[in-house]
Order: sequence, then C-alpha cells, then structure tokens
Amino acid sequence: MQAAYRPAMTMLARTIQLDVSDANVFPLAARPGEWAVTGTFAFADGDPATWENKQQIAFRDGWLGTESFGRASFVQVTTVSETEYEATVQRLAAHIFETYHPPGMLDAMQAARAEVEDMAALSAHPVGTLLAMEREMTEQGIVERTRVIEPPDDAFHARIWSVDDAPAEPEK
Repeated sequence: MQAAYRPAMTMLARTIQLDVSDANVFPLAARPGEWAVTGTFAFADGDPATWENKQQIAFRDGWLGTESFGRASFVQVTTVSETEYEATVQRLAAHIFETYHPPGMLDAMQAARAEVEDMAALSAHPVGTLLAMEREMTEQGIVERTRVIEPPDDAFHARIWSVDDAPAEPEK
C-alpha cells in the first residue's frame, strides 16, 4: 500500500501529562510523549452502561497512545517526521489486528492509516497547542468533540523585572 501524500510539515500530537491524574482515572495511562490518535474505534461496539468508572472516563476524555495503548487526558501538537508517522501507522495496525481481529492485516493497515490521517487533520494547529477530547454516546452513535487550548503568546506573561543597561546615576 502506498502512503498518502502529506505536506512536508505534517503535524501530529503526543500525549502529555500535566499531573498524575491519568494514572488514577484511566484503566491504563499512556506514557508521556507517545504519538496519539483519538482511539474512538475502541468504543464502537461497547455499551457505556456496562463499563466500570475508569472505562467510562477513558471513553469520555481519553486519547489513545500508540505505544502503550493507554489513555491520556491531553495531547500536544508537534511536527512528526515521515519515518515516525509511518511507524505510528504500523504500530497501530498491529494493535488493531491483534486486538480487534479484522479480516486481514490489510484491513488493519487501512484502519490505522485512516485513524492517523484523521489525527493529523485534528492536529492542524500551531506547535504547542493542547487538545482535549470530549465524547458522548447518543442515539445516533458516538459524538466526538475536540477542545483546542492554544499556547499563550508572549503578552500573556507579566514582566516581573527588567534589566536597564543605562549606567546608574550616583545618589546625591
């Protein structure tokens, strides 16, 4: 299968931990720095009413790390090399094949590539932008929303001191 065309600067997002809460709220927390996808496919055949609390939180708020296949509350947009992008597709395809048993590896590759391409589209923001996931189950199926938390600009930070290069005048 030939890789789809992507611009020279492809963006993806990596898992980030702002505190230790992911380890406490998800069945398995993703490690910081893993390439991430939405991972909504993992919930497609599930019934939220039958899930334990941690699984419900993973459904509602979790991104899927593509190494540990744990969940993270936040991801951060950054650039990804072609090699890392393809390795992410390969890892995800292997996971889909082993865990969800599609008819063949080609089907797993197509699903993984679509998932990573969708994530690249969601990651079309400036480097450093944080993304948060919000999902809910409706009568029509799973509804997914991505919350964008843009990095503050320099004006956001208050100046607490400055350095003056002018020589000090002697006190009189």
